[in-house]
Amino acid sequence: MSKIRELLPSEYDQLDDFLYEAVFTAPGELRPPRDIVGEPGLRAYVEGFGSRAGDVAVCAEKDGELVGVAWARRMRGYAFVGDEVPELAVAVLPGWRGRGIGTALVRELVVRCASAGAPALSLSVQRANPARRLYERLGFRELRGDGAEAVMVLPLTAPAAPVAHERT
Repeated sequence: MSKIRELLPSEYDQLDDFLYEAVFTAPGELRPPRDIVGEPGLRAYVEGFGSRAGDVAVCAEKDGELVGVAWARRMRGYAFVGDEVPELAVAVLPGWRGRGIGTALVRELVVRCASAGAPALSLSVQRANPARRLYERLGFRELRGDGAEAVMVLPLTAPAAPVAHERT
């Protein structure tokens, strides 16, 4: 079992590694170089994390190691839908995928963002990414998109009740 908890400020430096893991690569495609996380469009998701009002992050920990992280911040990123709507990013290390950790992370992040007063959460996902089904199961709906990518939104009208974490 992994433990879901708040990501500590001392762990924010690991967001670069998880941002890299969040970059989807279709099966059979080469992974981009790790320095892709230095591109301005991606830097916005992690640079100075914790210094902005509304930055929220949770993690999955197993035996003292972070195995997954979900975070949200208000910004004008790939899934911008409004100034008050945080954008979600989530990544689970490859060896830990398929165990319900991503679901548990997103659910916990939804609870925390709703409790903080966020009106909604948005995200950008490539249509070929299997995580898209996870987002749909959790209530995210497509707002706009093209043939390759979708921007999805989950309204947060009231704080969600705490949920049991599945298969963590």
